[in-house]
This record gives sequence, C-alpha cells and structure tokens, in this order.
Amino acid sequence: MKRLTALLLIAAFLLAGCTGQTTETGPKEETQWAAETVGVYEAEAGSLHGQVKVENSGYVTGFEQDTDLCTITADIPEAGFYDLEFLIKAIGGYKENYVLVDGQRVGTISADGEKFQRSTIRRVFLDPGSHEITVAKYWGYIHWDKVTVLTSRPFDESVFQVSPRLVNENATDNAKRLFSYLCDSYGKYILSGQYCDTGANGWENLKIAENNGGKYPAILGLDVGYYSQTGVDHGVEIKTTEQAIAYWEKGGIVTLCWHWLAPERYITGTWYSAFRPEEVSMDLTAIMNGEDAEGLELLKKDIDNIAKQLLAMQEAGVPVLWRPLHEASGGWFWWGAEGAETYKKLYILLYDTLTNEYGLNNLIWVWNGQDGDWYPGDEYVDIVGMDIYAGERVYTSQIDRFMTNLGYSQSKKMVVLSENGTMIDPELSVRDRAMWGYFCTWSGEFVMNDGIRKTYSEQYTDVEMLTKVYNSEYVITRDELPDLHSYPIREEAQ
Repeated sequence: MKRLTALLLIAAFLLAGCTGQTTETGPKEETQWAAETVGVYEAEAGSLHGQVKVENSGYVTGFEQDTDLCTITADIPEAGFYDLEFLIKAIGGYKENYVLVDGQRVGTISADGEKFQRSTIRRVFLDPGSHEITVAKYWGYIHWDKVTVLTSRPFDESVFQVSPRLVNENATDNAKRLFSYLCDSYGKYILSGQYCDTGANGWENLKIAENNGGKYPAILGLDVGYYSQTGVDHGVEIKTTEQAIAYWEKGGIVTLCWHWLAPERYITGTWYSAFRPEEVSMDLTAIMNGEDAEGLELLKKDIDNIAKQLLAMQEAGVPVLWRPLHEASGGWFWWGAEGAETYKKLYILLYDTLTNEYGLNNLIWVWNGQDGDWYPGDEYVDIVGMDIYAGERVYTSQIDRFMTNLGYSQSKKMVVLSENGTMIDPELSVRDRAMWGYFCTWSGEFVMNDGIRKTYSEQYTDVEMLTKVYNSEYVITRDELPDLHSYPIREEAQ
C-alpha cells in the first residue's frame, strides 16, 4: 500500500503541473526550449550587512567575516522552478560561498580566476511574491555584481531510467539482485541509511528506532579503515565484516567506506589519523608512476587486507555498496592530496586489483570523488555518490548538486547521497525531483548527544523531521525491503 500511494502521489505532482512547467518528452522539445528572464537584480541595490560594501565599479565586496552578507529581493510572478544565475569574481583563487533563499540555504556559488564569471543554482522552487536571495560568506573574498532569475529547464524524467547492468560482468547474483532493486526503486523511492560503526544495534540505529516507531534504516554504513595494516599493527580489533554479514542476514543492505590509514613508513603524525595528508609524508604520484616500488607494495598489502574481508562477505553472500577513496577532490584525505590524475590511477588500480586479481564480484562500485574532473570513467563506476553537509536543520533537497552529479558520467548512472549530516525533507525531494537513490547519515553528533546515557541529538535533524523521513511514503526502511536473496535480476533498463 505504501508503494502504491507513493507512486500515485509522484504521478500527481507531475500531472498536476506543480512546477508551473511541462516535463520534457524528448530531444525535440529540449532543443526548442529557452529560458525566460524573470528579473535582473543588482547586488549594490541590496541590503548590506557586516563589512559588505559597494564598490564604485558597480558591485559589492567585503565578504570576509561570518556576519558578512548581501540580500536582494526578487519578485516572482508564478509558482515554479527558477535558476539563480550569479555574476561573481573570486579574489585570490578559487572561492565558494553560500546562497540562501528566504533564509534557507539552497547551495553554493563558486568562481576562480581574474574575471567575472556566472555561477548558477538550478531548480529553486519559488511561490508567487517577493523572495529574499542572500549571498553569505563561506570562503568569502568575492565581488558580486548581480543575480539573474531565469525559468528552469523542464526536468528530464529519463535520468531515472538507468541500466541495472553492473560494470563487473562477473558480478554475483546477489549483487545483481540488489542493483536491480535499486534501479527499480530509483526515481520512485529513497532508501534510508545510517553509518553506525557498532553495527545493527549500535547507538545511532537504536536512537533512530526509538524515535520513529521502531523503524531501522534500510542501509547500514560501516568503515573498514582499521583493517589497513597500520590499524592491524596497532592492535585494533574491529568486527566490521561480522556486522556487515549480520545486517544482510537481517534483511538489510550494507555500504562500506575506507578511511585508509597510510602505511607506517609514511606516517609523521598520529597513526589513527593517518588518512589525513597532514599526518603523513607520502609522494603518491611517485608511487603511481612507478618511482617508489616499496610504496606500491605497501599499498598493495593494505589492499590485500581489505580484500580478505570483502572475500569473507562474498563467501557469506553479502553484496556491498563499496565506496572507496571517497571525497578525493576535497584534498583532506591523502588519496586526493596530489590531484585528479594521481587519484584516478589509484582508483583504477584498486578496481583492477579487487576485481581481476581477487575475484571480488560482490562489489557495487560507488564513486564519490565530488568533482567531475576526478571521475575515473564509466567502466569503473556503478553509482555516483555525493556527500553533503548542508548545515543544521537545512532540509532542502539539494537539487542543484543532484543535477551536477547527473552530469559526471557519459551514460546514465544512479546518483545517491552517500553521506549526509542533516536529513533531507522527502516531500521536497519529490517536488524538486531530487530523488537520491539513497541517503546515509553520518554517525556521532549528527544523530546522538555524547554522554554516558546517549540520547538522540536534534542539532542537525529534529525529531519531527526524523519521524517524517522514516515514515514517509517515499522513504524505504529495512522492514520495507523485499527479500533481496530472491529479487528478480534484470539486465536492461525499464
């Protein structure tokens, strides 16, 4: 009943024309479509706060402190989706800053170089009337000239018609079953997920279940970082493999990330933080270019350790949403600290080693590089993941970033919210068509308060929204998953 209701409600959104626009039906309509300008608003005519000031050249600047912001008021004639096109210039290299609409953060704008550039946030839903559009400091140090409000391109529903064929042609039947189910659900439902390093009945999962009628997330997120040789050498004992197998046996799904601790040889700081570049001294480019043979062998030793755990999961029949080398373009992990080309060589090495040398066929490869320049190629990626930490109680759908991720591959790939801090309002996801394949909330402070008696934390997602998410017609929880051991395998998109 829940699934039927969700389908009917989604159809109602589309057929009722709630967007104020029509849906694309094919290439012909797309070529004929053109954006309409609703209004152009000069930043210098806005309301200035903090140190923001008007320059004689006709723009505002001074975004240097957290209290610095500039707000303009836009008049919207009818309900619908609109693109906000900002004309900005960065000061001193790449800069990224927040955009808020009526006090809600809807995304970021960015610029790099010495000239004014356009940076657009797409598909912002606006009701008729006046709306406040604000640029606020994140990195700061920009000049803002104006914002143009344009009608958004009609949404192409065909993006949800992804192929259920995995990139590994030797994938296990259970991996094929899981991926077929994910593809069948894509665009209709969002699977719930939660990182919890103590497994099915860890604190995070218990706090979620206690506050939403006993429902557990469909996906359990775990980390294999301490299986790295450095973790083994320091005597860390974890039960990630056992926890993954147990969750699958309970009818759930497992996703794994890898906070890869660098080999001891390269560690210059604290060993347990050796996934961060400031804690290690490693020339990864030299390793990947064949100039440090010992370094390559040390990395392969770590891969061997991880492969043994993944093989144990494969032996138990567990398919894994495998998300290695995550958030690379941010530069805060050593595997991303030396640029896109070095990173892609490492990613492809890892794929080839695990797939072709170890015969790991239970992996569904989730790429999470956060930037298209870091994309290794469609032949190495099943799912495109995005990690978003939008801020406290920011429940917007993140549609602009969803659409950005759609453009990373040359073919249609499923897009998921592979990590999140605040949960997203599922009704906004349906309205905006930001139907992330799944979300997976990070652990710790994003779910619970510290203390001997841990309690649910409302700092990022309040209880009301938590309950709304886990009881939504559009969100799948563990109890609502089908029997994935017998789900029909599909090879082609529906």
